[in-house]
Parts: sequence; C-alpha cells; structure tokens
Amino acid sequence: MKRLKIFWFLTLVLTVLNGFAQYAKVIPQPLEVEFNEGIFKIASNVKIVRGENTFNAEYLQNLLKEDYDLNLKISRKGNKGIILEVDNSLTEQVGEEGYTLNVQGNKIELKAPNSKGIFYAIQTLRQLINSEGEVAKVRITDKPRFKWRAFMLDEARYFKGKNQVKKLLDQMAILKMNVFHWHLTDDQGWRIEIKKYPKLTQVGGFRSNSQIGGWDSEKRSNVSHGGFYTQDEIKEIISYASERNITIIPEIEMPGHASAAIAAYPWLGTLGKLKEVPVVFGKLPDSYNVADPRVYKFLEDILLEVMHLFPAKTIHIGGDEVKFEAWKENKFVQKFMEDNELNSPTDLQIFFTNKISNLLENYNHRMMGWNEILGGNVHEWQKKEDIVSKEQLAPNTIVHFWKGNLDMVTDAVKRGYDIVNSYHVYTYLDYNYSYIPIEKSYEFDPIPIGLDKKYHEKVLGLGCQMWGEWIPTVKDMDRMIFPRIAAYAEVGWTSKKRKNFKVFIDNLNPILQKWKEEGINCADKYREVDFKK
Repeated sequence: MKRLKIFWFLTLVLTVLNGFAQYAKVIPQPLEVEFNEGIFKIASNVKIVRGENTFNAEYLQNLLKEDYDLNLKISRKGNKGIILEVDNSLTEQVGEEGYTLNVQGNKIELKAPNSKGIFYAIQTLRQLINSEGEVAKVRITDKPRFKWRAFMLDEARYFKGKNQVKKLLDQMAILKMNVFHWHLTDDQGWRIEIKKYPKLTQVGGFRSNSQIGGWDSEKRSNVSHGGFYTQDEIKEIISYASERNITIIPEIEMPGHASAAIAAYPWLGTLGKLKEVPVVFGKLPDSYNVADPRVYKFLEDILLEVMHLFPAKTIHIGGDEVKFEAWKENKFVQKFMEDNELNSPTDLQIFFTNKISNLLENYNHRMMGWNEILGGNVHEWQKKEDIVSKEQLAPNTIVHFWKGNLDMVTDAVKRGYDIVNSYHVYTYLDYNYSYIPIEKSYEFDPIPIGLDKKYHEKVLGLGCQMWGEWIPTVKDMDRMIFPRIAAYAEVGWTSKKRKNFKVFIDNLNPILQKWKEEGINCADKYREVDFKK
C-alpha cells in the first residue's frame, strides 16, 4: 500500500512538472492534446469521407487494409465516419503543414488548410489506433516547429537502390519528415544518369574494390561495387516522395569530392593523375579545375539536367573538405587567381561557388552547400593563409552547417543567410550509438543557445545524415538509422515546450515493434544506459 501511494505521488509530481500536459502516443508529439472519455471503433461499416482528398482517402484506405484488415469504402460526402476536410480558415492557426484531429462518438474529423496537413493528420491517426481498431476520443491541434526536417542518404559510397529509398521515404512520412537530401555523387561513385555525359555512370558509377576496416585501414573488400539511377528511376522516386509530401534535394558535389567524375573525364581534374574511381574513403587530393572554362560548361550542363529532373527549387552543391594543395600546385590555377585578384584558395572556392549560384538563380533555383562555402576555419588541417578571404558568398545561399564553432551559425544568420543545422556531433548517423545515443539525438536543438530571437526564423530546421563509407549493406544502414531517426523527427516537428524524453521513449516502443515486423534491422542498444559499465 505504501509503494502504491509513492507511485501515485510521483505520478502527480510528474504531471505538475509537465504543466498538467496530456501526451498522445504519437511520434512526433503533437502541439496540443486533450483526451476525453470514450472511444471510436473503426469497423468495416465506417466510411472514409474524402471531400477533395482522393489520394489521401485512398492512402488511408490502404493503410487500414494493410494494418487492420479493414475494407473501408470511400464516400464523396457524409457527416459520419472518418472525415477528411480541407479548411482554408485554419491556415492562421496551424500554418501550411498543420492540422486538427477530433475523435468523437460517431466520427473522426481530420481538418487542415491543404492536403499536406491532411496527410500528416493521417500519420497521427494511424499511431493512435490500437490493435482492436479503436481510437480514444481526443482533440489534437498540431503544427511543426521547423519547416525543414531532413534525412540525408549518401549513396555515392554504397548504392542501395530504389526499393530501399522508397522504404526510407515511407518511414520519413510516418514521422512527418519532409526533405529527403539525396547525396548522389562523391569520390567513390556517381549515381545519377546524365545523358550528355554517359561516362559519369558508365565509368564513375563503378569501382573495382572498397576500403574496409576504418579510415586508415589497408584492408580491402576485394569485391567490385557499382550502380546508378536512370533518369526514369529518379522520376519514379520523385513521384513516390511527392505523394508523401517529401521534397527531394539532390546533392551534386563540387568543387571537391569529384574523383568519380574526374575518373570518367580526366580533363576535369587539377592534378592529372587519376586513372580510376578511388577505392579508399576520406578526403582525397583532387578537385575540379575551376580555372578551366570547360569545367564550368560541364557543370552547367549537369545542373541543367538535374534542374529539369527534380521539381525542387534548391540544389545542394556540397562544397566541403576541398584539399587546396591541388590548386596551389597548378600554374594554370595560380594564373587564374592572379588575373581575378583572388588572394587565397578560399577566395577561389567562393568565386567558383558564386558562379554556380548565379547559374542556379538564372533558372529560379537556390544554391545550398556545407558551411565551408562561407570560408572560415572549419578543419584543423587547414592552413591559416589558405582560408583568409575577401570574397563574399552569394546572399541567397542556404548554408548547411555541419562543423566548426557554433558562433559560425550566429555570424551567418547575422549576415542574412538561411541555415539548416546539421551539427555533426549530434546528427551524424554514421557515428555509433556510444557517441550519439538516442538521448543526445533527442536533445539536439537546431537553434544554438544564445541566438537572438530575431534570428530564429533564419534557422530553417535540421538534417540528420546517413554517411555511407562503412555501411555496405542495408542491414548495416538500418541499424544506424533506426531508431534515432525518430528522435530527429521529434526535434524537427515538436514544440520545445512539448518535448519530453521519457514520453518519447515510451511512445517509441510501438514504432520499434512495427519496424521489426517489417524486417527493419533496428539497433538493440541505443540508450546511453546501454553503454555505461
């Protein structure tokens, strides 16, 4: 009896600490939740009232069939059942991606300003339904904290294929993540068909071997690796993502991480030594020869095909980890720098990057790149004289912060740049769970401590990154992604005042079970407590 009293006392304390908040068993946690007594039973005689939401209605119909073996009919009109209703008047209350969900005695109302919000309401509803097809009476009002909620997959290192990409898009949809950042080119592979330059995939899409065992390892897999997406396959994946309200942002690396392209067309390079696609990972020495007009024409041709292919108005150009020695040792590049009054390799990179930005802007696109494109001291191996610059990055650029002092974020937003925060010590999914346990993933805040509130809107959101050097198999990949992706989803969507790690962990259990039933290889040890001796 004494233990029972202590339990209820602790429960009361927790309730008080949470401001009497009610939580739904949903990831990401909604903004406002109010439970009432009673349930709504989804039975076979319940209809889905679609309004104008044909796709959403059919999507919900298929979900209920797959998960609960329920064959619900879709009706154009009605005031009972599961009602999907677009209500433009809700825009002021819930924004462009929010919704309301109201479970009553004879109906479930899903309302939003547009079909996107209805889709997200469906994701919440599917998590609220229990194994008996019952939903507790609840009223939810919800909207995201950030508009950029991204997951990045690096396929340049290991090609995974469209079925795996679709699987990841499905899980992103459940978690209300809305940007799939697709890293398609790097030193070890070129994964996107470019019709004007077929050798990019014929040569650049394949390598003879792969480094295994870590960054400095001499071990090799002794197995060739390759693969790429045709443009038709990319269109198929774009359509699949769009149906799930996910925008695909392609990343085409430049001026560094370009060895696969240089192996295909050696005249693109600066050193003139590359003969094949590299089999080792890390920061490789060669980069595009940005002093050669043919290189600009090559990149323009590629970006025109990419822009034509992808509906997104943002193109990620990488820009990270450029090894400047190749440029410093090339007389042609040095003459180009002198002629254009560029005092350092960083000046040259920014000069090049701005030309790419101007090209994209001419076609109503926006450039995005890792934060090295700003200049500044990001890496310990950089020489001070190489990073002193007078050039200013194009103002419309989205800066993707991943490394360096967090003051760089403050400096960038004060200079007017939009930021996506992917600070690597919190968001890199290739880092093991002992370094980034799920608690650390969950505590990440894209808005740095101390950032003046007037600049908060310049932080568009966050990305979590699945770099592929050491994940040759899907099983390896899944273990690193799941379940941490759920934590990043809640970071991106849920209001800071509504975050509660204990509630999140409790809510994670049903999703974990579902992932395992679907054959997704989730990590067994993902908590900080798992790694304490």
